[in-house]
Order: sequence, then structure tokens, then C-alpha cells
Amino acid sequence: MAHEVEEIVPDSERKRLALRVPDALRSYWLLARFDRPIGSWLLFWPGAWAIALAGHAVDRWVLIVWFALGSVAMRGAGCVYNDIVDRDLDRKVARTASRPLASGRVGLKAAWAWLGLLCLAGLIVLLQLNMTAAITALASLAAVAAYPFMKRITWWPQVWLGLVFSWGALVAWPAVAGGFAPAMWWLYGGCVLWVVGYDTIYALQDIEDDALAGVKSSARALGRHTRSGVALVYAGALICWAIALWQIRAQWLGTAALIPIAAHFCWQVSALNAANPKDALAKFRSNRFAGVLMFLACFVVGTTA
Repeated sequence: MAHEVEEIVPDSERKRLALRVPDALRSYWLLARFDRPIGSWLLFWPGAWAIALAGHAVDRWVLIVWFALGSVAMRGAGCVYNDIVDRDLDRKVARTASRPLASGRVGLKAAWAWLGLLCLAGLIVLLQLNMTAAITALASLAAVAAYPFMKRITWWPQVWLGLVFSWGALVAWPAVAGGFAPAMWWLYGGCVLWVVGYDTIYALQDIEDDALAGVKSSARALGRHTRSGVALVYAGALICWAIALWQIRAQWLGTAALIPIAAHFCWQVSALNAANPKDALAKFRSNRFAGVLMFLACFVVGTTA
């Protein structure tokens, strides 16, 4: 049992559940990060927000469920691909050295096969979309494939991650509205900045190991200005979202729906202990709750417009 626990990375949210997965499948479960559902939540929210803000949260609730399933599958696929590309770098970072590929518990060919199965699950979700949404979804693949290399060539890989992780908003909007709209682009822009903020917080966990491995990140680029940098991008996200909500309902009462998530962001920044990896992880994970608050704002505005 002790050996099994050591196989599970330190920041796992579901260690007990992972230990109940059969031995033959556990490494693949961990490789897809099924033990850490926060990533799936963060990938899911932009699409759910778009459906709600477009005014279809009630009549298209089934599509929201499909987006949830797709987020689990495609986040898992993205993690497997990322680990394939980063397997040598992961061995140099304490938090990631125990990952299945980096540790050698899963072979490269097996990882590629697992990636294919997850993509097949994503394809099933893709078939639920109209043509415009499906083409938009497929257009994200190049950006997804390029992401793992960004940390090698830019100090701001979090921006690229924002472009990728926010793509659900660009897919969900035409899936329910039939086309694009200015509100969608403002929503997407805010999502990109939100991702930059929370992933900068996440990167604080690895800042020392990243420096030794030569991995770039916004946390390293900002240094002692990390707190103010995160505050700035969160403020930018709120401005973009306020404009998006205004496009749907041009009343100050509508934009006031953002007050709860604004308060949550203020708490994240003010309470952040950049020197404490556990605190950084907790603040990062709190964005799951931020997603709920933003969904409620989009739901209220979208259904009362």
C-alpha cells in the first residue's frame, strides 16, 4: 500500500478513489489526471458560461452535460499529450517526477494508445454539435498541440494556455446561437485573462524547480510582483466580462451580477501566500467556485435579457 501511495502525485485531490482503481488501470487514471478534476472544471466553465449568457441554459441543459463530459475527456487527452512531450522535463521537477510517464510506469506506446481512446470520447461529444461549432472546436487542435512547447520559448505560456482553455466559449456560443456575437468575444477575452491569473498562481508551486530545469512561466517572469500581476489580469477579466454582460443586457443591474466573483478574486489576491506552495494550490483550486459564481451571473443576465 505504501508503494501505491507513492505512485500518486502530491497534489492529487482523490487519492483514496485512485487507490480503488484496479492496479492495471491506475497509472492510466493518473495519467489523464482523473484524480484531479479541477482541470476538467476549469475547461468546462467557459463553455457553460457561453451557453448561459446566450440565454440557453435551460432549454439546452443537455448540451451543458455534453460539454461537461467533453471537458473530462479532452482535458484528460491534453494531459496525456502534455506528459508525452514533457516526460524528460517532468523527471527534473519534484512535483511531477512521479507521474506515470516520467516514472516509467507507463510506456510511450501505451500513452499514445490511451490518448487515442480519450480523443475518441471527445469525438462523440463533437458529433453533438452543429457544423459551425464543430469546425470551431477542430480549429483549436493546432493551439492545443503547440501548448506544451510554449514553456520552452516564452515567459508567458499561461497566455497560450488561456487561449486553449477558454476555447469552449467559442464553441458553445455558436452551438446554441448558430453564429458568433460581440458578447462571445468579450466573454472569451475575459476567460483568457482569468486563465492567465489562476495558472500564474498554480505555477508558484514549481518556481524553484522550474528555474533549475530552465522552464519559463509567468510566475517566474513576475517574481515578487506576482500578486499585483494576478490582480491586474483578474481586473482585466472582470472588465471584459462586464462588457460581455452589457452587450446582452445594457443595464448596470446586469453588470452588478459580477460583484460576487469580483469579491472572490479580491480574496484570492489579498490572501495569497506566494511563498507557500500549498496555499498557491488551494487558491488555484478555489477557481472552481469562481466558475460557479460566473455561471450564475451569466445565467441571470442571459435569462432576463
